[in-house]
This record gives sequence, C-alpha cells and structure tokens, in this order.
Amino acid sequence: MTSKTLIQPLDRVAIALMLLLSLLIGFIILQGDVVSPRVRNFTWQNQQIGSEDIAFSLTFSRPMDTKSVEDNLKIEPPLAGKFSWAGRRVVYTLLTPAPYGTNYKVQLQQAKDKFAQKESKSKVIQPFVGSFRTRDRVIIYIGANPEEQGQLILYNLTQEQKKVLTPKDITVMDFKAFPDGEKILFSARTTNNEDLLSAQLYTVTTGIADKSDQKPEAAAKVDLILDNKDYQNLKFDLSPDGQTIVVQRGNKNNPGDFGLWYMPTTWDKSGKKPTPQRLQSQPGGDFMITPDSKAVAVAQGQGAAILPLQADASKPLDFLPQFGLVQAFSKDGSQAAMVKFNTDYTRDLFLVTNQGIQKPLLKTTGSIINCQFDPASPTLYCLLTQLITQAEYVEQPYLVAINLTTGQQKPLLVLPVDQRNVEMSLSPDGLGLLFDQVVAQPENAQTSANSLKTDDGEAITTSSLWLMPLLPIADAAVTTIKPEKLPLIGFHPRWLP
Repeated sequence: MTSKTLIQPLDRVAIALMLLLSLLIGFIILQGDVVSPRVRNFTWQNQQIGSEDIAFSLTFSRPMDTKSVEDNLKIEPPLAGKFSWAGRRVVYTLLTPAPYGTNYKVQLQQAKDKFAQKESKSKVIQPFVGSFRTRDRVIIYIGANPEEQGQLILYNLTQEQKKVLTPKDITVMDFKAFPDGEKILFSARTTNNEDLLSAQLYTVTTGIADKSDQKPEAAAKVDLILDNKDYQNLKFDLSPDGQTIVVQRGNKNNPGDFGLWYMPTTWDKSGKKPTPQRLQSQPGGDFMITPDSKAVAVAQGQGAAILPLQADASKPLDFLPQFGLVQAFSKDGSQAAMVKFNTDYTRDLFLVTNQGIQKPLLKTTGSIINCQFDPASPTLYCLLTQLITQAEYVEQPYLVAINLTTGQQKPLLVLPVDQRNVEMSLSPDGLGLLFDQVVAQPENAQTSANSLKTDDGEAITTSSLWLMPLLPIADAAVTTIKPEKLPLIGFHPRWLP
C-alpha cells in the first residue's frame, strides 16, 4: 500500500501568503527606510499652564538629529530654556516662569532624522505646530467701598472681569489661595460682630478651572471648614500643596490653652468633615508652613523653630536661635529670608540657605513688613519702613529689590509716611508687584460696629490698589517704572497662583 502526501488547499494559501510577504519585505529593504519622522506627542498641547509648570516634552517617531531639533524649535512669544534628551524624547525646561495671560505657539520644521546624513538622504520632519496658554492674570482682594465692604472679590486682569465671591453677611479678615486657583481659604466674622477674635474658616470657589479641559465649579460656593465654638481662630496658613491648614487657636475658657493646630483640607473617603489636631509643642508666635508642606517654621522664645506637622512636635527638626522670624521661603525651599532683632531696636535681614550660609542683606531702623522671592531671578522684593523721627516714631515705608547674588539694592518706590498698613504681593510669573494704600479714619472719629479694620485696629475709610510692572534688577529703567492705579477699591490684595 502506497501513501501520497497531498497539499491541502489551506496549505497552498498559507504558502502563497508567505511568498507574498517575503517579496514585500524584500521590496521595502531595497527601497530603504521611507518613513518620515514626526512628533508623536507634545505634553502641553492645548493645555493651560501655571508657574509650577516648568518643562514640556516632545516625543518623536524616530531618533532625531538633536542639533537640528534644537536649532529649529521655535516658541512664539519666545521663552528662554534649555534642552535635555532621552532617546526619542526631548525635554525643554524654562529658565523662568512663562508670563501669564499669554497664548503660545510651538513650531518645529526642517529638523532631520538622526541617520539621514549617513544614508545621504534629506529626511526632514513633518512640520509640527502646537499651542498652549498660561493662566489669566487674576487678583483677589477685600472690598472697601460701601457696596462690597468686607467681601472677597476676584478681578481677572486679562479679561477685565470682576466677581464678588462671598456674601454680605460675613466680613473677610484674611485669605490664602489654593495652588490650583480653584478655591480660596479665608477667615471671616459675621458682619455685625466687632470681635476680631470670632473668626471662622471657610473655603469659596473661584469659578476658575486649573486645566483647560476641565469644567470649572461654579463661583461663590462657600463651605464652613472650622467653627469657633470652643476655640478662637487667630492666624492661619495653607500649605503650598493645598493639603494642610495650620491654625493658631486659643481656648475660650482657658487662656493658657493656646497653640498651633493642623488639619487636612479634604474630606476623607467616608465623607467625614476634617477635624483639627493639636500640635504638641511650645507656644509660639508668627509661623509659616515650609515649601515641602511637611513642617512649619514658628517663632519660639528667642529663635525660630522648624516643627514637623505631626501630633508630637516637641522635638524641632531645626532651631535657629539668632533669628526671631522667617519672612519668606524660596519656592524650592533652599533659601529663606530671616529677620534678626537687635538690642538697639534695629532689624537685620539675612539670607539663610540649606547649606548653612547666613548672608546679611540689609539693616533698618524701622520694620521689615514683607519679603518675597522672585521666581524668575535671584531677587528678593521687600516692603520695609525706615524710622524718620525717633520722638514721634514716624516710619517711612518703601519697596526695594535686592540682588541675592551681589547684594545690590534698588529702591523701587517710596510710599507716604501715613501708609503704615501697606501690603504687597508678587505675581507668580515675577512680572508684577501688587500693593494697596489704605486710608484710615482719624483717631477720634466715630466708627460703626461693622467698620473694616486694619491689623492695627484702625477703621478703614477707603483703599486703592496699585500694580507696578517689574523689570530685571540690572535694567537701568527699573527705577523709572511707575505704578498704575487700578480702578478698584479694596485692600489686602494677592495674586491667584
């Protein structure tokens, strides 16, 4: 019996397909690589970014000639930065935050494939155009005119739009913005309550979305975060990551029970409202949460202590006995502006680094009201006062820019001597300085129970807001810039992040 192997129809189809694929592969090999390089992904495409966004990346379909990419990448308006490569991915890191309220276009043309030159072929990238924008320039302040007195107000400078965020039946005393700009944490008392120690903590929505693809929550939605039933809520601070609140509180029935408390800003998974916990440490004065959001710097005794944000904070992470106050931290936490109180009643401002360097910046016979680090350059902007007459203790407030590399000081603006309650705020892109000019009522004037008060307890008659554009400190024109008076009546201005 003989057997004969037969080729089945399915086998014939398979063999034919294999031969066809082999021919196609051979044809492609003979033709060479004809796939044009292109941009596969741009991380900021159609996105809205803020000052915390410092780098974008482009991912390519093929390995690229790095120099041709770097030479041909165009950003309009220009943004200075530096390149770094990882395979087919290039990262462009900005040297300074992108100016707010601006639309940007990213273009890449004529960039070449990495292997094109070796193959003697001009393999050019497919033209790419991307776009992104920065957040609007937005400020928050407390209204001072009769119609908006004591209410929290948002003003969009980019769109020239105003929103009143809080109701008339509460008077806002202080506030801090969450890092995404979607909410504001604020302290307030009922309008007819003159007791400045009766504040409760609230949040209110701004109606602004952090990302362009998100639908914003409706503005002016107010939620109570911390009441004042058993404790008086005094000063407070919000952590840079927006996750923790630190409050200075005093027991209403026991004046000796006074100290710092901390609490989360979000409800837990069960929907339970966050509750504060006592920070077990020695009593302190002014305080500020550190940039990493894990500790708080507080004035204790004759120095400044860095306490961990945990229930048992009896052992400080660090203690600086020569300084009485932390004025500001740099964004990365590597530097701090600290104040030394001298026995002759003068004050010294120091730059203190995490490397142990303590560099004196200036001395004043008056006060160091506020300092803020420029996110775009090694500059510290400070609001100071200088003592004019010792007999009546008259102080002259002024704004100054300090170059932290050279120590050079440039006066920006001298303010009237009666402006003791000036507050300033540096924009997140470092291009504008916001400040107020409060007009207080005369000492003997009668005031109503719901009158607005300064930190010194003076009744406020009115207040104007001013915006000063900023240039690099080395620019000769920096001293010729004049502030612009905004068409707003209010005080305690701050930029939205």
